[in-house]
Amino acid sequence: MTPSYSPGLLLRDDLRRFEFAVLLGGALLLGASVIGAFFGPGDFFRGYLVGYLFWLGVTLGSTGLLMIYYITGGAWGVVTRRLLEAASRTLPLLAVLFIPLGLGVSTLYQWAHPDLVKLDATLQHRSGYLNPPFFFVRAGIYLILWNVFAYFLNRWSAEEDTTPGINRSRLTKLSVPGAIVLLFSISFAAVDWTASLETRWASTMWGFLFVAAEGLTALSILILAMTWLSRREPMADLLSEDHFHDIGKMLFADLMLWAYFAFCQYLIVWSSNLTHEISYYLARTRTSWGWVGVVLIFFHFFIPMLLLLNRNLKRNAYSLSAVAVLILVMQYLDLIWIVIPAHYRQGFRIQWMNVTTPLGLGGLWFWAYLRELPRRPLVAATAPEFEMALAHETE
Repeated sequence: MTPSYSPGLLLRDDLRRFEFAVLLGGALLLGASVIGAFFGPGDFFRGYLVGYLFWLGVTLGSTGLLMIYYITGGAWGVVTRRLLEAASRTLPLLAVLFIPLGLGVSTLYQWAHPDLVKLDATLQHRSGYLNPPFFFVRAGIYLILWNVFAYFLNRWSAEEDTTPGINRSRLTKLSVPGAIVLLFSISFAAVDWTASLETRWASTMWGFLFVAAEGLTALSILILAMTWLSRREPMADLLSEDHFHDIGKMLFADLMLWAYFAFCQYLIVWSSNLTHEISYYLARTRTSWGWVGVVLIFFHFFIPMLLLLNRNLKRNAYSLSAVAVLILVMQYLDLIWIVIPAHYRQGFRIQWMNVTTPLGLGGLWFWAYLRELPRRPLVAATAPEFEMALAHETE
């Protein structure tokens, strides 16, 4: 009989205790931010956008990693599959959390103001695409697509617990077109929700940059979850240094991909030197925002890259977790660098709601994640690669 590897009673108790703590903390922080919104609605909605994009990135990145696993296989997916599935099942919550963001459209985006559109030729040219009704239609399509993919990935995976291998071909067939749809839907959403903050900004690399960034946040949260579970049953007997090594190599590869996209975008804009393109970088390099860019270059790329080159670091759960935390902090700072200068163009400025709102949303996200985690066995013991995962060793 195949073992279920369900969470033990002690683990369930730990999760319940953390559920209440993160929910309470998130509710208090969001409550304080909502009160602050009455005095500074712009700062609230900009902070909300940063937080929403961050936690949506974790969820969509996890969904994408699931699809990559079903397309490519591998021992790494057996021990991480249920952790990624739990993250993907937070998508219904994120669909609900989009509602407050929808209420702030007129505060965040100039194209949502008809009087401003009449005075700006660029906004008039884009008004067929960038207008509130069509914006909400597209957002609804994105959220429905993402939830449908997550639903079937989780449903068919759960069915394999009772009938091994029954849905593997269906999961693979869903993941191949699903990965393509996910790639382009995230790209369009990134343009809608962030690039359109800048009236004249356009970039062909923008969507791909966001896809790579979401992979970084998802892998970083996955590493932290694996580290926490590695000292608790039933994962303590299953997770090994080799599994962490695999995920560490994936983190390194995605970091290089993100840096490549970011550099290519800057190089294209710099070489063309077009007025409507350089405005984005002028506000972020010729003011005190430029120091944030320098921090990102060193702490979001060079230092993590050099650390992840070390094989022993990638095999140590706690060392790898430290790098993951650094990347998560830098991902948040990167979103701040993307969103906030669109309004505060004269120099660096962060309001307290830009911090408390993302943390509050994080509390709600972790509450949903911790509720979903024990609903399924923590290891897909019926997966074809299960025996390989138990005896897994990396070169």
